Amino acid sequence: MRIVLVGPPGAGKGTQAAFLAKNLSIPHISTGDLFRANISQGTELGLRAKAFMDAGDLVPDEITIGMAKDRMEQPDAAGGFLLDGFPRNVSQAEALDVMLEESGMKLDAVLDLEVEEDEVVKRIAGRRVCRNESAHVFHVVYAAPKTEGVCDQCGGELYQRGDDSEATVRNRLEVYHTQTEPIIDYYKAQGLLVTIPALGEVADVTKRAMDALQK
Repeated sequence: MRIVLVGPPGAGKGTQAAFLAKNLSIPHISTGDLFRANISQGTELGLRAKAFMDAGDLVPDEITIGMAKDRMEQPDAAGGFLLDGFPRNVSQAEALDVMLEESGMKLDAVLDLEVEEDEVVKRIAGRRVCRNESAHVFHVVYAAPKTEGVCDQCGGELYQRGDDSEATVRNRLEVYHTQTEPIIDYYKAQGLLVTIPALGEVADVTKRAMDALQK
């Protein structure tokens, strides 16, 4: 299957993408991984992207599209893939359609993880990370530490990252509504959109998504 995964920040796209890709035996292609791989390998696209990122500028669509095209042409993606973070806007969605058409392929579904904005803010703004080990992550509501402000695993101080503040989260949501949300209507018009409620246990959300894809 060839699937695009969309949804606001905090909807659990990365978590669901990993589970769905494993269940469907297709590679999970995330924009973040593409950028890191191209930059670390020193590819032409990676060097171009890094120049924009180092200057604090947005990476142009053509570079992101080029990275995605290269990755989708790898042998492990011949039988399908799950795209996470791409396309991010309508022009990227149109470019993806052209790429697939040129290769004699098409998308099978676009999964939209639906979650209320206030829930997104609660999920992200409630995150607390250990200063000693960034992999130690807690949540003031959903996974509270035994002692407030103290990591259960190593005793380190827990803190809220700057990009997890409520103001930053709401700004990220505004960017999502402006730039990415229009692709939902774009894919709905093509009859590809499948909306999945993203509240509840991870396994429950995965099951909803798998059931919807099988239909």
